[in-house]
Amino acid sequence: MTLMTLSVDSPQLGLAALEARLRQDLAWLELPAKRWMPSRTIDGQSVLDVAIIGGGMAGMAASAALNHVGIDAPIFDRAPEGYEGPWATTARMETLRSPKQLTGPALGLPALTFRAWFEAQFGAEAWEALDKIPRLQWMDYLRWYRRVLGLDIRNQHHVQAVRPRADGVVQLDIASPAGPQTVLARRVVLATGRDGLGGAYVPAFAHKLPRDRWAHSSDTTDYTALAGKRVGVIGAGASAMDSAATALEAGAASVDLLIRRDDIPRVNKGKGSGNAGLVHGHLSLPDEWKWRIRHYINTQQVPPPRGSTLRVSRHPNARFNLSCPILDVAMVGDEIHVTTPKGVFVLDFLVCSTGFRIDWTVRPEFAALAPHVRAWGDRYTPAAGQEDQELTDSPDLGAAFELQEKTPGGCPGLDRVHCFSYPAALTHGTVSGDIPAISDGAKRLAQGMAGLFYREDVETHYANIQAYAEPEVFGDEWVPAPGVQEPVQ
Repeated sequence: MTLMTLSVDSPQLGLAALEARLRQDLAWLELPAKRWMPSRTIDGQSVLDVAIIGGGMAGMAASAALNHVGIDAPIFDRAPEGYEGPWATTARMETLRSPKQLTGPALGLPALTFRAWFEAQFGAEAWEALDKIPRLQWMDYLRWYRRVLGLDIRNQHHVQAVRPRADGVVQLDIASPAGPQTVLARRVVLATGRDGLGGAYVPAFAHKLPRDRWAHSSDTTDYTALAGKRVGVIGAGASAMDSAATALEAGAASVDLLIRRDDIPRVNKGKGSGNAGLVHGHLSLPDEWKWRIRHYINTQQVPPPRGSTLRVSRHPNARFNLSCPILDVAMVGDEIHVTTPKGVFVLDFLVCSTGFRIDWTVRPEFAALAPHVRAWGDRYTPAAGQEDQELTDSPDLGAAFELQEKTPGGCPGLDRVHCFSYPAALTHGTVSGDIPAISDGAKRLAQGMAGLFYREDVETHYANIQAYAEPEVFGDEWVPAPGVQEPVQ
């Protein structure tokens, strides 16, 4: 038996064949499911079933999974069409870190995988030769994913406020190309990415410098402006390597990586947790084990990809400065002086590759939520030696990723807002922000929300059962017997 290949001489024809197969798969599976949610209006305004904030990979996977269980879930994203998420904007890696064979947001549909999309255009031999997925090619795949699933993404819609209400809806105040809008939804999903519940973590010392002399690695910085400049990069993770390499390739005179640790991490401990048991079992673990696992992975840190590190080290004007924490920074004339245990580095520009923080208060759109969201630190005290600020600040979520109140009754409707982004990892595991298990997380979200909706509307659904009157037997299928007959002698 040989496997059918979808690749042909014309990539367009190969892709057309794949799309036909996907349509057939969806039809065979009866997907998307028929709509079953009762419609609702408030003061004459239609209420959405679900509104998703963020149209990157997580937002699209969530919308697709909800559609598949019969729930409409349009997406509101502030980016122009085709530029949702970081891939074609702030990300600077050449390739993804994830192994190419991971199925990502395909939701169990083989024809929806990156591999199927790639092979349909370039063939099986090209797939075998591929090492890692190029970053911009991944963005092209996600654009295709959106198109073939017909996802409702409303671009250049900037959500300015998320307001849970006591009448069973969440109000979104939105700035759109058509002007200000108010959208009502029964539930809202925050698929806002790695920094989606806060922002970039910037060390306090950076604020001693003029704002045009430093950037965070997640900023939309014009690296061509660093040509001929002496650049410092704080950190040794993936974003640090990507930032350093981008500066070097843009013609920086030199790049000094300022690395606090004595060595660069070598082993990605997170990969050691990549199995179905943890994906499906993390949610039900005791709190102590959830914290212990996530804290261990945090403290071990994730090494930069080998390819990203080699991308930097191939430049003779790149320097890896280990055991080099920042003690102080200052402007001396027009130069940045960075004091470290290894001396003073004289620089023209500084890049902080220092990660992200969870802090609802720095996101004005979450002002109505910030005082009320229960974090893990509000109810859990870790064992001595396992203190971890990221975990302390992580939202304490319900089984369907819903937020919970710090004080019961403090914010009615808060549990109608669901966190489907990286900060959900402590409660749910890494099923909402990274490629490996994003489909599992999206299905968990969709199935959980379907259950919540059904319970909430159970009277309506019961009435629908009672009112259902489509006959399957019409009474003409038999002739009644006339009665008991005398036995034949």
